[in-house]
Amino acid sequence: MSASREINLMGLERNALRALLADMGEKPFRGDQLMQWIHQHGVLDFEKMTNLGKTLRSQLSESCTVKSLELIKESISVDGTRKWLFRLDDGNAIETVFIPEEDRGTLCVSSQAGCALNCTFCSTAQQGFNRNLTSAEIIGQLWAASQLLHSGVVPGSNRVITNVVLMGMGEPLLNFDNVVSAMQIMLDDFAYGLSKRRVTLSTSGVIPALDKLFDVCPVSLAVSLHAPNDELRNILVPVNKKYPIRELIAACKRYIGDDAGRRRVTIEYVMLDGVNDSDGQAKELLKCLQGLPAKINLIPFNPFPGSQYRRSPQNRIDAFREILMQAGIMTVTRRPRGDDIDAACGQLAGRITDRTRRTSRMELQENVGTVK
Repeated sequence: MSASREINLMGLERNALRALLADMGEKPFRGDQLMQWIHQHGVLDFEKMTNLGKTLRSQLSESCTVKSLELIKESISVDGTRKWLFRLDDGNAIETVFIPEEDRGTLCVSSQAGCALNCTFCSTAQQGFNRNLTSAEIIGQLWAASQLLHSGVVPGSNRVITNVVLMGMGEPLLNFDNVVSAMQIMLDDFAYGLSKRRVTLSTSGVIPALDKLFDVCPVSLAVSLHAPNDELRNILVPVNKKYPIRELIAACKRYIGDDAGRRRVTIEYVMLDGVNDSDGQAKELLKCLQGLPAKINLIPFNPFPGSQYRRSPQNRIDAFREILMQAGIMTVTRRPRGDDIDAACGQLAGRITDRTRRTSRMELQENVGTVK
C-alpha cells in the first residue's frame, strides 16, 4: 500500500484500533496491545511490538504507519519551561509547551494551525488560520513530549506529564471531532490514563460545541472570558458577537450540571492595563459570574511584537484580585512562565500559511456554531 494511503495509528482511539485488528482477522484485544505499544512504550516500529504475531506485524507494516511529529526546535526557559516547534506534513509548524512545577507537569497542546477567532490580545490570532489539526497531530504532541521528557518524573508521580491543557494554538471546539478523539486517547488506561480532571479544554465560548462536549467527553473546562461585559468582549474576543456572555455563562452552568458541588469552571482573564482592570470592572465581573461555580485565573498580559496592549501593573492586578477574593471567589494570579522564550499564555505563534486571506475571519466566525 502506498504511503499516501497508509493509516496513521497514532490518532486512533482504542475502539478504532480494535475494529481495525478485527478486520484483519485478529482478536480485538490485539488493539489494546497495539495502543500500549504506541502510547505507553513509545514504539513506532511494528517489528518491535514483540507480543504481536509475525504475520500481524507484516500486515500492519503493509497498510499502516505510526507517525509522530518532526521536531524543528526546542527552547528552554530560565524557569524550566520548554517550548517545542513541530513541523507538520504540509509545511506548517505548531508550538507545544511543557511547564514543570513541584507537584505536577503540565503540557499545553495546540489544536489548530493558527486560529480564526482573531482575539486582539493573542499572538496566535495575529498569524491567521490555516487548518484544523488531525487527531494524530494533537495526540502526537503528547507522544513526542513524553519521549522528549523521558529522563525524569514529577515527584510523587510515575510520569513526567501529569496534566494536559488544550490552551495552545487554536480554538479546540472548532476542531471538535479530532480534539475529542485525542482527549479520549489521553484518558484511556491503555494509553496515558489521565483523569478527566487532569485534562482541561480552554474555549472562547463556542456554545453548541460546548453543550455537545458535556455529552461525549466532560473534561475540565476553562473559559477565556477576559471582559465583564459584551461591549468590551466584542472587541477583545470577537466570537462574543455570536455567543454573548449571558449565553456563555448559561452554557457553563449546563456543563457543570448536577456536579456543582465538586466541579468549577476556570475563568481566564488576561489583565490589560487601562482596558479591563479597574475596580468597577472587577465588581462587574462578579455580577457576570453570579451563580456559576468558578475559580478565576488572572493572567498578566504577555506582550508580543506589534501588540497594542500593555500588562496591568502588579498593584492593579492585586487590587482586582482582592475584590474578587473578598466576594468569595477563588482567584489566583497566574505566574508568567516561559515568557523569555515566547512560551507564555497568548504568545504561541508557530509558523503557518495563513489561509484567511482567501476565507475571511468574519466568515469563519459566522460559522463557528456549526458542529458535526
